[in-house]
Amino acid sequence: MAWTELEALKNTVLGVVAAHHAAAPLVIGVLAFLESLVVVSLFVPATTILFGVGFLIANDTLMFWPVYFGAAAGAYLGDTVSYLLGFRFKRGIFRVWPLYRFPAMIFKGRTFFRRWGLASVFIGRFFGPIRAVIPLIAGVFQMPWPVFQISNISSALLWALALLAPGMGLGWFLGD
Repeated sequence: MAWTELEALKNTVLGVVAAHHAAAPLVIGVLAFLESLVVVSLFVPATTILFGVGFLIANDTLMFWPVYFGAAAGAYLGDTVSYLLGFRFKRGIFRVWPLYRFPAMIFKGRTFFRRWGLASVFIGRFFGPIRAVIPLIAGVFQMPWPVFQISNISSALLWALALLAPGMGLGWFLGD
């Protein structure tokens, strides 16, 4: 997507969630899911949208808790699906389109996973393009399900807060 298309998507989503408060947690949850889903995350600007949503929360347009839990749930589900794909298809998934088109991303994710081991899922959530590859690789290398889920849940909760908080802080600062 071109920069102007991403900007238009961001503005459209922010307009929808501002106008339809009840749908905001679901919309934000879907965006967080796509942001966390392997490969799809490269094409979804959820980070900037969540910053803008934080601004809407600070200005009392949206309520914090429903949006926060929507974002965290979406991030959790995206990583879970990515993990399950890796667990099910193992290394063969790296030969499937579109993954075979991103060998550098797979290599970086695998290197990151080998270096950080069990903590890689938690840490990886906060690092751009490898964010959605780490859960897939955790599945491929058969990270134990309970360990994966502890890292997945705790990092999703912190990630949602980390992306909403800067927009909220700016909104409160500018609102006073």
